[in-house]
Amino acid sequence: MNAEQHTTTLAAPTIDWPPPRRSKWEREHRAFRCLLPQLLQTHRGKYVAVHDEQVIDSDSDAMALILRVLARVGNVDIHVGLVTEQPEPVSRSGVVRALSTGEML
Repeated sequence: MNAEQHTTTLAAPTIDWPPPRRSKWEREHRAFRCLLPQLLQTHRGKYVAVHDEQVIDSDSDAMALILRVLARVGNVDIHVGLVTEQPEPVSRSGVVRALSTGEML
């Protein structure tokens, strides 16, 4: 039995390079994740605020921390995270959007 060999040439994949730049919040969140092992030794159980990829303040009250930091740095993206070994809980905004119309309900 002599089977014919078929060769198919596919188009080269499209690769977006360089990758899209991360948003400021994504950079702050990534910095928090990278700093977490050190923060567990110094800030366990507290909330920390990350701005310009550095911890700039901490508090046991998240809202007090957010208000204090935003008063200092202005209305810019920051990341406020709880220093714990547990994964961060998923937060939902409560806004419901009808996908077919794009309307907010």
